[in-house]
Amino acid sequence: MSDRQGLAAEFRRLHGDGLLLLPNVWDGGSARLIESLGAKALATTSAGVAWAHGCADGDRLPVPLLMQSVATIVRVARVPVSVDVEGGYTDAPAEVAELVARLADAGAVGLNIEDGIGAPELLCAKIEAAKRAAGSSVFVNARTDVYLRGLVPAERRVTEALARATRYRAAGADGLFVPGVIDAADIRELVPGAGLPLNVLARPGLPPAATLAELGVRRLSAGSWVASAAFGRLRSVVTTFLDDGVCDPLFENAWPYAEIQALFVDR
Repeated sequence: MSDRQGLAAEFRRLHGDGLLLLPNVWDGGSARLIESLGAKALATTSAGVAWAHGCADGDRLPVPLLMQSVATIVRVARVPVSVDVEGGYTDAPAEVAELVARLADAGAVGLNIEDGIGAPELLCAKIEAAKRAAGSSVFVNARTDVYLRGLVPAERRVTEALARATRYRAAGADGLFVPGVIDAADIRELVPGAGLPLNVLARPGLPPAATLAELGVRRLSAGSWVASAAFGRLRSVVTTFLDDGVCDPLFENAWPYAEIQALFVDR
C-alpha cells in the first residue's frame, strides 16, 4: 500500500468511530504547527487560504493559488489532508472532476464541496463528477448550507437537510457537513437520518465535544475560527505597536524562534 493509500484509508477510519477533531489550516506553517500539537488529520479553511493569498473568501480564490497551498501543506504534513474547495470554483461538473483529480495527484485524501445557495441537483452532479475522477481515494464531504445560510424556515431545516443528505449520498458522498447547526435535538435527528458520518462546525452554543460524540457526530471542524483567532491576535499586537510603539505585547505568548525553526527541519 502506498503512503497516499494509507493516508486515505486512515482518513476514512477516523470517521468510523468516535469524534474526529479536525483543525483547519491555511498554509504550510499553520499545518506543521497544528500537526505537531497532535492533530490526527488536517483540513484547509477556504477563508484562511484565501486571506493568506490576499483574496476574499467565497469562490474568489484562483485555482492555481489553491493548488500552491495544497502542495505546500501536503509536503509538510504527515497526516491525512482534506481540502475545502468551496463550490468547486465552477458550475461545470467536468471542471470539478479535473480539479479533484489534481488534488488527488497532489496528495489530498479528502475534500469539502458545498451547495451554498445553488440547487441540490448541481451539487449532486459535482459529487458524481468528483467520484468518477477519484473514486474511493478521496473522501467527499458534502456540505449543505441549509442552516448556515438560513435557506428554509427554522422548522423545516432538519427535513430539508435530510432530504439533501439523501440526494448527496445517492450521488456518492462519503460524509455530510451541516455547518450552523447547534441544537442537540436537531443533531440527534440528523445523525441517523443522514446515513453518512455527520460533520458539524464549531460555533458558539454548540454542545461540548463529549456530548457531540454521544449524539453520534463523527467530525467537529474548527472552520475559519483558528485563522480568525490568529488574525485577531495579530491585529491586537500590531495596533498597539503602531499606535504607541509598545513592544511588550509582541512577546506575550510568543513561541521561541528556535522551537518554531525546529518544526521545519527535514520537511
